[in-house]
Amino acid sequence: FPMAATDPQVLALAVQITESREQDIPLLLLKLKGILSSPSLGCEESNKIKQDIYDYGLTQYCLLVLKQDHSQLPGAWATAAQLAEILSHCCVGLEVKEDPEDFYKKFLPSAVDSLLVLGKRLQARFIRAIKDKEKRDFLHWFQIVTDAICWLFGGHIQLAACVLQNDRFLQLLITDDVETAIIMMSVLHNILRINSSVLLQVEEEILHSVLDELVYKLSSTTNPAVGSAATKLLLLVAKSCKQLVQLFTARYKGLKRLLSKQWTGKGFDREVNELLDMLYLEQSSGKGEMQKQHQAACIIQAVWRGFQTRKRLKKLPQAVITLQRSFRAKREQELQHLTKQKEDEALKLQMQLQRQRAMRLFHERQLALLEVVHASQMNKYMQEMEEKSALTIQRFWRGYRARRIFHQQKQSLKEYKAAVIIQRAACKFLEKRRRRRPLSPWKEPKGLTDEQRLALQQKVDDYIKLHPAAQMSEETSKELHIQAQAKLAQFLLRNRLDQRAAQRREALLAQVNTDVELLMNAPGLAETTEKDFGAFMSRSIPVATKARQAHNTMLKYTRWPWWKKLGDEFTEDDVTPDNAIDTELETLFIGGRK
Repeated sequence: FPMAATDPQVLALAVQITESREQDIPLLLLKLKGILSSPSLGCEESNKIKQDIYDYGLTQYCLLVLKQDHSQLPGAWATAAQLAEILSHCCVGLEVKEDPEDFYKKFLPSAVDSLLVLGKRLQARFIRAIKDKEKRDFLHWFQIVTDAICWLFGGHIQLAACVLQNDRFLQLLITDDVETAIIMMSVLHNILRINSSVLLQVEEEILHSVLDELVYKLSSTTNPAVGSAATKLLLLVAKSCKQLVQLFTARYKGLKRLLSKQWTGKGFDREVNELLDMLYLEQSSGKGEMQKQHQAACIIQAVWRGFQTRKRLKKLPQAVITLQRSFRAKREQELQHLTKQKEDEALKLQMQLQRQRAMRLFHERQLALLEVVHASQMNKYMQEMEEKSALTIQRFWRGYRARRIFHQQKQSLKEYKAAVIIQRAACKFLEKRRRRRPLSPWKEPKGLTDEQRLALQQKVDDYIKLHPAAQMSEETSKELHIQAQAKLAQFLLRNRLDQRAAQRREALLAQVNTDVELLMNAPGLAETTEKDFGAFMSRSIPVATKARQAHNTMLKYTRWPWWKKLGDEFTEDDVTPDNAIDTELETLFIGGRK
């Protein structure tokens, strides 16, 4: 609630609405009409009351009630029409200081839309009504709603374009009912009177729809009231902008004939003659302009045709070459098709002859077998032949199926291997980044306060009192120390001997592996030379040989393609790149180690 001084009637009504039921709110909101129409209010007091009504949310309540089903309201359509009138009076003259953008860009357009919806429903009820009293009531309420709309965009000029652009306004205007059509044309007349340039601000489609409806009313009715309203509107539109007069002459070419023949002498000749004069003046001034435009268009067309002709003549040799090339290509394609067709026919004929020859040979072989095989062995022979034939067919079918499955799985296997390589590379990269991640800075532990130190010392003293240590003499301590030193010396001596024995075993095993490999690769006794003999007598030659093999293996690794070394680019520099190199180097004997 606002902090400034508030009108007591508005405050009491706001409190009453807050404490009332939802179905009683519309009737309570009707009290705003009495508050706004008080004769003792001046201009400033009226604006202050409207500001209080908006600040207390009563204006928003009116809008929410208008958005509900009007037939379910207490008082039905009469209450809705009065609330529409109250809403328009509350919005006109109101200057919102807090969040004005929400009021002008959201609240006011929503209010216009709600009033147009209410007017559309009242118009439909009026058209469907049968009794005279019902028609008079609905027409009266419809007039109240349209007056509220006019009052609203009269106080806020920017809403004129919003009303015209609303689809429901055009639906209200497009009607065959005389009374409501005259009222809607009066609303349009007020819009043009308040903002004469509003038709140039709306979309072209909406402008054409409004003008089409006005011209249609002139051509489809003989009612003088409808004709007078439509003629006055067209005259007002023509006076507001010269461009729209040009639109009349270009879009509605039979308008002058319609006005002069059908609407002359109907009681509004002054407006008809004034509109006809403007149309004839525009037509006469437009003829010279049209002639100039026609001549200019003829010159532009002549220049363009000449340019196109010269351009076509320049491209003619290239076009002929392209045509010849396409003709030769098509003829070559037809010859290839004929040749392929002849080859297919020859192959088909050859296959048919081979099939006939094979069938003939098969029958001859069968006859020969009938002469050779005994009659009692014929069934057994035929069974063996059937089994061999079945095995042959099965073998070919299994081979075909295996090849097809292999081709189907080849791509998935390649994708699986690629995924494995990428995953391995990603894992190595993440492991390397994890190792390179800097350690968190050292944080010194918090020191103990004096109270904590005293409490901890007290706990230590209590523990020592509860668990006293066993007393040991000085001589016993020295004796234990001497025994510990002796056992430590024995352990160190035995450990050094064990290390020397293990090193000797490793050297011996490496030497045995080297000798075994040399013996396996050694030539036969008949092919042995002195150089081969020297390889077994000297220990440096095997070492040099293995070093050369390791060097060749490393060179072969460096020549591998990038996709084979994909996972090794994220490893450390001092790590051996591949297991294959370790395999090549694992038997090298250097300095007594493997």
